[in-house]
Amino acid sequence: MKNNFILLIALLTISSCTVVRQGEVGVKRKFGKIDPNVYYAGMYVVNPLFAVMLKTPTRTENLELNLSLPSKEGLSIRSEISILYKIKEDKAPLIIEDIGQNYVQNAILPVFRSAASDISANFMAKDMHSGKRKQIETDIKERMTEILGERGFIIEEVLMKSIELPEELSAAIERKLKAEQESMSMDFILEIERKEAERRRIEAEGNRDAQKILAEGLNDAIIQLRSIEAFKELANSPNAKVIVTDGKTPLLIPGND
Repeated sequence: MKNNFILLIALLTISSCTVVRQGEVGVKRKFGKIDPNVYYAGMYVVNPLFAVMLKTPTRTENLELNLSLPSKEGLSIRSEISILYKIKEDKAPLIIEDIGQNYVQNAILPVFRSAASDISANFMAKDMHSGKRKQIETDIKERMTEILGERGFIIEEVLMKSIELPEELSAAIERKLKAEQESMSMDFILEIERKEAERRRIEAEGNRDAQKILAEGLNDAIIQLRSIEAFKELANSPNAKVIVTDGKTPLLIPGND
């Protein structure tokens, strides 16, 4: 009898112990009321007859959704979105008391759907497939933070992982991108041609100026001096030759060696 009593006490003691792990906090509910104290990682004794320890994760959670977003022109855009969120540890009792443990369905999802629809309706469908996607993500995050921040939630990121545009719109965007790429390529070719034309113009102007300078510098005295220098070079040459001249310029006729 004594052994049975001891065993009963041991079982009650074991059943009264609860462990709060890392990455979560405990919230004690006693006689149906929420204890405002927060119980951090560790072991606690809770009388199972009139109290229970509710455990709530405080680490970052990833909520993935597939939904349709309205665009400014009235199209429906399919998107896969991830919401990275967590709860504030000191707000855990308030969250459990006001919203309950199913706060994802009761708070986060409704707020997200409303914020996402309101924000995306301000953007064109093509914006969701361009660099403005980041702006849409930021606006949704800020809207959710305005509503859920005071209630104990931290919205870390809203990520639009994939966007499915209507086929006709997607094809139109691809055609536009292709046309823009071809236009950029043509602009590049035209720029090269313009530079080459400019190079040829500058080269022609240089040749013209050189000829002009040379022509202006050739007077009778210079021509006569060049003729004398040419005669001297011919006179010093050992080869046989015939020179025909009018006394001004030589004309060389090679001789037979």
